[in-house]
Amino acid sequence: MTPLYNAGIALYRAAAKVAALRSRKVASMLKGQHAALSELAAERQRVAPGGYDLWVHAASLGEFEQGRPLMEQFRRKNPGARILLSFFSPSGYEVRKNYSGADTVVYLPFDTPLASARFIEAAKPARAVFVKYEFWGNYITRLHKLGIPVYIISAIFRPGQIFFKPWGGEFRKILHSYTHLFVQDEASAQLLARFGVKNVSVAGDTRFDRVSDILASRRELPEIEAFKASSPFTLIAGSSWPQDEDMYIEWLHSHPEVKAICAPHEFDAQRLENLRLRLGSGAVLYSEYKTGNISPEDVQYLIIDCFGLLSSMYRYADVAIVGGGFGAGIHNLNEAAVYGIPVVFGPRHRKFKEASDLIACGGGYSVDSPAAGRSVLEKLLADKSARITAGRAAGAYISSHIGATDRIYKEIFI
Repeated sequence: MTPLYNAGIALYRAAAKVAALRSRKVASMLKGQHAALSELAAERQRVAPGGYDLWVHAASLGEFEQGRPLMEQFRRKNPGARILLSFFSPSGYEVRKNYSGADTVVYLPFDTPLASARFIEAAKPARAVFVKYEFWGNYITRLHKLGIPVYIISAIFRPGQIFFKPWGGEFRKILHSYTHLFVQDEASAQLLARFGVKNVSVAGDTRFDRVSDILASRRELPEIEAFKASSPFTLIAGSSWPQDEDMYIEWLHSHPEVKAICAPHEFDAQRLENLRLRLGSGAVLYSEYKTGNISPEDVQYLIIDCFGLLSSMYRYADVAIVGGGFGAGIHNLNEAAVYGIPVVFGPRHRKFKEASDLIACGGGYSVDSPAAGRSVLEKLLADKSARITAGRAAGAYISSHIGATDRIYKEIFI
């Protein structure tokens, strides 16, 4: 890549080092990146001496869920294959570092020329797959120069991205370095074609396949069934942030007949205690409730203090709030919508095609303020018919978009 790009990466890394002085999350990421090359070299010698058959890179947890269906299909059809999974964010790595679908899970070091060369040499991948927005120039161009097939899946492109700016020529070279680009929609394919990128297929979004798998293998949670049994309406707030809680907690307090499950996106002891205090009496941690020592009738609000259950819990909701839309961007709408329930989310969803589609089909509601959110919740509580209609629309939307993983798999591996 150009000196300007490499200087930008260097500044990014320097800023991360400063941020690490105040953030344990960033410090953890830098520590993991520092150890990644030695860990990878040792792991490869142990599990894949000849190199990994597939390397999948995901920025964080959301992108992992898009890459997961492809990894799992590859594993099913090639049981002896070796898979490397890398993350950039600790939000993904810390949750999925023990993911059994990959043989090795590591952090991806910053995209410097030296680090990218060393990482690829340590991994020796037969092919590489990057998920959605992962455009690391040095990694991509080096894979291309080495003749290693490299793909991007579930990608989505918009005119405002740097590739399509008058000064974006150097960044467009990244796009030309992919062996193939699998995009979510026709608009992305047409935009790429205008700039000479033709090795493109409209394959859809693999997250639909992932949530379809979740629906088929969902866990039965009798303790949640017992929790909601005495309420005519159960709300689940999934991956919520304090800004989302500004919307729904006040509404909950005005509706004592409603029970709620609150699953904060990130949590530590202080975050959980603050949420418990905001919810007030009747709020109980899931870890306390599942011991069986607390009667379901005595619990009004259940706070989820563990990972891995939210995708199964959505089935018990009448309505879901999916967090992040008042901050950097919404989390996984499909995970809730697959159960045929309406989804409510904040206004920052421009980068998420499924949000616009759910709004258009009537299965989703975008709200731009806490007051607007409370108004939508009031409507969905009061009008059961509208709630059921919206839920059916959400479920039908998910069902109609399944199949991206099969399309991508055939192109890459067959």
